[in-house]
Amino acid sequence: MKIDTEYIKLDSFLKAVNAASSGGEAKIMISEGMVKVNGQVDTRRGRKLYRGDLVETTGQTFAVE
Repeated sequence: MKIDTEYIKLDSFLKAVNAASSGGEAKIMISEGMVKVNGQVDTRRGRKLYRGDLVETTGQTFAVE
């Protein structure tokens, strides 16, 4: 997904790529360890993602561009 800002927060990114249908669902996915950022589980929903980061969840990988 292409971003127009310096960064995007992890929970917002999950909603933007339709990996989560709501902020609440994104929060649960993150807190339960279902999301990896650059290959490592990250439980911080406010994690800042920058261009080049890779997000993995539910068998899918999304790139921040």
